[in-house]
Amino acid sequence: MFGFRPEGRRVKNMDPIVQITPYIMPMRCDAQVMLDYEAEYEPLMRYIAQKSREGCKFTFMELIVASYIRAVSQVPAVNRFVLNKQFYNRTELSVGYTILMDTDDGSIKENAVKIFFDPADTIYDVSARMKQAVEANRKEETAGFVLKLATFLMKVPFLPGLVVGLVKLLDRYGLCPKALLDALPFHTSMFITNNASIGLMRVYHHIYNFGNVGMFLGMGVPKRYNTVDGKGNVVRKCLLPIGITVDERVCSGAVYAQFFAVMKQCLLHPEMLETAPEKVYYNDGVEFHAPKPENVQTPMTAGMEVSA
Repeated sequence: MFGFRPEGRRVKNMDPIVQITPYIMPMRCDAQVMLDYEAEYEPLMRYIAQKSREGCKFTFMELIVASYIRAVSQVPAVNRFVLNKQFYNRTELSVGYTILMDTDDGSIKENAVKIFFDPADTIYDVSARMKQAVEANRKEETAGFVLKLATFLMKVPFLPGLVVGLVKLLDRYGLCPKALLDALPFHTSMFITNNASIGLMRVYHHIYNFGNVGMFLGMGVPKRYNTVDGKGNVVRKCLLPIGITVDERVCSGAVYAQFFAVMKQCLLHPEMLETAPEKVYYNDGVEFHAPKPENVQTPMTAGMEVSA
């Protein structure tokens, strides 16, 4: 309310063409734009194999999230959201995704997690944060707030509609408690789904009208094909397809182009993610930081463990 929200501050001095878009497209689903990106598989796979030999276990999803974090640190305008036709700079950087839980009977149960990052995070920091979140939320007895709340609400008739409606009303005017927003995966900078882990193709996922997420990434199974190199030789290539859906109201297409150029560079050269960026850029008036994760594993610490 009055330009202040627990997770954002009103944007000032905006391009009027961008500023008027929420009046033309008032809902997030009105403004969905879908992009197609295919990351080079071999540089990522070679990097993962090399780091595994050094004692650091990385996944494709961790590399993609780390590339996203690095791109936000250089092009912070993407880390905004639109709510009630107003633009807000986020005062945090977070990623949400769904994980499969460990169940005694082998049944499929899902849980949503939300992880907070620092714009200066390296791949080691990102990996540690993600591994710790999965470990803490994979078992039923340690399930997060969202799963417990949904389980409770669905036991009482009419209660789900009433509670969701109340949250939407409070959220519209910036009155939701920060503790609740911190737990809800729909209020996040980016949401990602790893379809490759269950053998499915990439998807172009819709952006939820509930909450304020402005970007959705959907990874698919690697795609192999034949092509011709510059000398006319037939070569075998492999790509990692990613479906991207964004809220076009957040910023201009030129800004998105800058953002994805940084991501692409990081995915082509993942070793860039091993060190913090030389400079981190922030939106006006919203510099923020996240505490360093515990038990960050680097090649040096992994070597010490092996030696011990």
